[in-house]
Amino acid sequence: MVNSIQQLIEETEASVSEQFCRIDRIALHCSRRVLGAFQSQGVGARHFAPTEGYGYDDIGRDTLDRVFADSLQVEDALVRPQIANGTHAIFLALCGVLEAGDTILSVTDMPYDTLQTAIGCNGDLPNSLKRMGVSLLTIPFQDGKIDLPAVLDRLQADASIRMVYVQRSRGYAWRNSVSIAEMEACFKTVRSVRKDVIIFVDNCYGEFVEENEPTAVGADLMAGSLIKNCGGGIAPTGGYIAGNRDLIEQISFRQTTPGSGREVGSYAASYRPFYQGLFLAPHTVAQCMKSAVLFAALFERLGYESMPSPKALRSDIIQSVRFDTKDELIAFCRAVQSAAPIDSYVVPEPWEMPGYADPVIMAAGAFVQGATTELSADAPIREPYIGYMQGALTYEHARLAAEKIIAALWDGRGV
Repeated sequence: MVNSIQQLIEETEASVSEQFCRIDRIALHCSRRVLGAFQSQGVGARHFAPTEGYGYDDIGRDTLDRVFADSLQVEDALVRPQIANGTHAIFLALCGVLEAGDTILSVTDMPYDTLQTAIGCNGDLPNSLKRMGVSLLTIPFQDGKIDLPAVLDRLQADASIRMVYVQRSRGYAWRNSVSIAEMEACFKTVRSVRKDVIIFVDNCYGEFVEENEPTAVGADLMAGSLIKNCGGGIAPTGGYIAGNRDLIEQISFRQTTPGSGREVGSYAASYRPFYQGLFLAPHTVAQCMKSAVLFAALFERLGYESMPSPKALRSDIIQSVRFDTKDELIAFCRAVQSAAPIDSYVVPEPWEMPGYADPVIMAAGAFVQGATTELSADAPIREPYIGYMQGALTYEHARLAAEKIIAALWDGRGV
């Protein structure tokens, strides 16, 4: 079986060589922009130094904001180690610009599980947006695309809508991610009838996957995690919010206090991992994308349905695969864990994870806990049985992991 698996992987690699070349071109384009940001902001070793106390005049923190802003094609950015995860970054941004009586219009159906809890449409926890007086309206996808006529109708009918919300990635849904081209068409539609609304993008898993970011085609704000794409597998924690300067200032008043804003907030560890992670991010994202393409092609050859397809244009780093049974899904996640450099001996089990409606199984043998640019997989235990995988830091790791995953699932289907 070993020789058959090796042959299968080699044949599959050859079949997706054109996709690999396209990914390399995107990485070069984004790397040029990031390198230019470092050089134009004059980054030096002094910017890595830790600070303490109030953090007044923290040159490392303030320069990091500007480097991120240039790299992400925005006016301004707020990059903070104190932001716990992507959900925190998004929630902070929403709380910073929305007030009682405002409505969020999500044009990409219901946000993912943990954000539903934070907004208040799943439960009624203290300090949720619902408790603050902010409402949520959703528009389902139409044949897998944003329903632009429905967006127009809603915006014209409801003056309380203050924000149009786009979730770029799929969450735990069986759909493709939203491409930059699709976002641009949506944003033009929004602006044709409402120039007063804030266009916000949950950009998690999407940074540097395409040549441009959502803010380059009309988004006012976006947010994400530093232990995903933008951290390049190096950042140990943190999140970012990026966009129009006036909105970033409002959000900074929520992140600390009104009046103090971004002028305070020290960090007693080195800023180096955040700078270095951003510099590596376009290359690391390319490794993740190549890995996803390889897995998509392998799964299809084994007879599984995968999304996106191997040759599809991608807008995030996630690869979905549909399994026939719960046991197959669990076996897949356990194989991913067994191929990890860290905790490879651990056997994942489904568990009641905070913020999720169903038990979730997670395979994540990572150097940084939850860093999804490292090879990982997770899935809610519910029908249809869909696994979501992302990473790896190196394509070589993904290729080696593929051998174990195929062996675990091997039954001769489609081979």
